[in-house]
Amino acid sequence: MAAFVLNVVLGLVGTHLAHAADEDGYDLWLRYRALPAAQKTALAAAATGIAAPDDTPTVRAAAAELKRGLAGMLGRAPDAIPANAKVRAGTIVLARATLPAGLADADAVRRDLASVGSEGYVVRRTRQDGVPVTLIAANSDIGLLYGSFAWLRQLQLGTAPDGIALADKPALPLRVLNHWDNLDRTVERGYAGESIWNWWELPNIIDPRYTDYARANASLGINGSVLNNVNAKAEVLSPAFIAKAAAIANVLRPYGIRVYLSVRWSTPLELKETKTADPLDPAVAAWWARKADEIYRTIPDFGGFLVKANSEGQPGPQDYGRNHADGANMLARALAPHKGIVMWRAFVYSPPAHPNQVSDRAAQAYDQFKPLDGKFDKNVLVQVKNGAIDFQPREPAHPLFGAMPDTPLVMEFQVTKEYLGFATHLVYLGSLFQETLRFDTRAGNQPMTVARVLEGAQDGRVGGIAGVANIGSSRNWTGSTFDQANWYAYGRLAWNPDLDSRAIAREWAGQTFAPDARVVDPVVAMMMRSREAVVDYMTPLGLHHMMGTGHHYGPAPWVDDLARADWNPVYYHRADKNGIGFDRTAKGSNAVAQYAPEVARRFADPATTPPEFLLWFHHLPWDYRMPDGRTLWTDLVAHYDHGVAEVAAMQAEWQRLRPFVDARRFDDVAQRLAQQQREAAWWRDACIAYFQHQSGLPLPAGVRAPAQPLDYYRKQAFPFAPGHG
Repeated sequence: MAAFVLNVVLGLVGTHLAHAADEDGYDLWLRYRALPAAQKTALAAAATGIAAPDDTPTVRAAAAELKRGLAGMLGRAPDAIPANAKVRAGTIVLARATLPAGLADADAVRRDLASVGSEGYVVRRTRQDGVPVTLIAANSDIGLLYGSFAWLRQLQLGTAPDGIALADKPALPLRVLNHWDNLDRTVERGYAGESIWNWWELPNIIDPRYTDYARANASLGINGSVLNNVNAKAEVLSPAFIAKAAAIANVLRPYGIRVYLSVRWSTPLELKETKTADPLDPAVAAWWARKADEIYRTIPDFGGFLVKANSEGQPGPQDYGRNHADGANMLARALAPHKGIVMWRAFVYSPPAHPNQVSDRAAQAYDQFKPLDGKFDKNVLVQVKNGAIDFQPREPAHPLFGAMPDTPLVMEFQVTKEYLGFATHLVYLGSLFQETLRFDTRAGNQPMTVARVLEGAQDGRVGGIAGVANIGSSRNWTGSTFDQANWYAYGRLAWNPDLDSRAIAREWAGQTFAPDARVVDPVVAMMMRSREAVVDYMTPLGLHHMMGTGHHYGPAPWVDDLARADWNPVYYHRADKNGIGFDRTAKGSNAVAQYAPEVARRFADPATTPPEFLLWFHHLPWDYRMPDGRTLWTDLVAHYDHGVAEVAAMQAEWQRLRPFVDARRFDDVAQRLAQQQREAAWWRDACIAYFQHQSGLPLPAGVRAPAQPLDYYRKQAFPFAPGHG
């Protein structure tokens, strides 16, 4: 009987899906579409009214979201229960700190509240004054908002109201999106249109989209937004732009989101208000203190500064013979009276001291920051990219994680896909994020994942997570439907780094399409194979940084003529007739020694190096025997072929979903997968042609030759590729 009922429900869902109206993706995972009849009946009985204190903007936002969600799922909004009115069966009760009288299990709720901190929440079915109610309780307004979103998430996923029992809190206090948005609305590494911040119209014209941006982020627990590009302009600290930032802050504030600004180190000098930008010059420090006072008069809850200094031509304290701690601490002291923070990026690499010197770019951040551990002020957090190069399809975790126990670190992920096919290729990054967060740093020779390092388990220094946003003015926010999943996965893992990327994918798919296994299972299967596919057809076996110059679009392993050695792909793969790969062992750059001894020993020997990192750490001959018995050359070609085949498999899987996805989104994804298939084949053919030319080896038996000669691929040019910003 139970199986019959389930099949009936699935049949109703399937019928509903087959006739779904076209969607443009604007609603993201907050679609709140009408539920099937059986689920609607159960929810209607459990959502007859909302009892909430109407005393703060955040609580009002929580009540409004509940009304919006329930109106969408039920077809009607529940009533608002007046203050002090008697609750009725099915009331949703929002309780902040002080629990309502007559609550059946008040003691148990209080125990749960004691464990969820200032941002957490408790959601449970209980009884008040003898009638069944849904309680959403928290110690703060923002906890009520987060709890409301969590309850709505479960309902969208098909969980029965009586089966929802939640008690949760964020693992990290700082969960931030970094917008690489410029003041002219271009977006560096943005593939979803212009910046959502219309700086020209601000502060007097407020786009309603800003509120929907805040809702989406609050639903994930993201609590900070850096509004502008790390390659910052001095003008962002002018009174006019501070006023514009304040207008955005006013919209985001009810949703628990503080605004931050990226600042250019030389701002006071460029504005001709100081004679230098030396951090040890008292006049410079005084200028920054006055500027901080000015910002906080306008934005009282301003979060602080993000700084890119002495990196890729950006000015910084090293210009004056100072170090990163000198620079960060000067800014931190300006912000400290206001409880602001400095996020100081560790993405640094310097030109060689001598024209013929070749160093290992992967080692430079560690070399500069490790000696400064413990020398930063307490309101400074060092922001470290997930890997030591630059957001590659795959990198081992950065060696700074676990190596700076006396400094709080912020993980920097890139949600926008600068090196992974832009908004064209379907690449689910949840698995990439998880792979890094679960990397065992062996800090202190004890098991210590990157996630535990961020949470302060190593020495009590709690950090955070930052993600370079993939959001733009495109109607669907991210340029493609599946790129919404990367925003979602980033936010969920920022809240709880221990979540499983497959489970997150199931959450996203169920809310974005429908909580039907016939949709969710194949969509999740596509997502979970997608990242490995792109690694295979772009940078298999630990290869890295082989993308086109500047725009990073398409393959260019042959580039060798750029101004700096470490801007050239040949610097990283070093392929010649004798072999391929970057030697980072003691015989090479010895960058492997930056990891904890146990990790370093594993990576130092090709026999114990995981195959996915093999050519990251080792330069090996083409006939090196892989674990499967094949030669390195044969295995490399097989990876390229496998990557292309996986995209074809994703295409076929998506085609089978036509009956279950609205036509507009289905067609858009289908077109992008077709383009991804063409570009995966291009990557495969260009790279095999180049590496065959370098090695002088014949193709393995049965392998298809590249479609064009190598010279054809070398001549491809893309002067108008997006994302330059």
